Amino acid sequence: MAENPLVPRLATFYGIVIWMYRPDHPPAHFHAQCGEHVAQIELGTLRVMNGALPPRTLRLVREWAQLHPEELADNWALAQALEPLVAIEPLP
Repeated sequence: MAENPLVPRLATFYGIVIWMYRPDHPPAHFHAQCGEHVAQIELGTLRVMNGALPPRTLRLVREWAQLHPEELADNWALAQALEPLVAIEPLP
């Protein structure tokens, strides 16, 4: 995925790219991509809203999101205000 100021990357790990659109529709969510697979993941519940990821990739994305709920919520608020987003630590 090419860099785009309206679609800033939050993290990249194990070939997975996480980003948020600035701004985006509710409910609060982030996007995850691995290869040709793309999904929207709802904050809080971590359910897949749209799209699909392979099972292992989805497990890694959820594991990462469970480690960073506050940072994701803060970035959602920044994205809606068209403010710069803050990168989040990837999975080790």
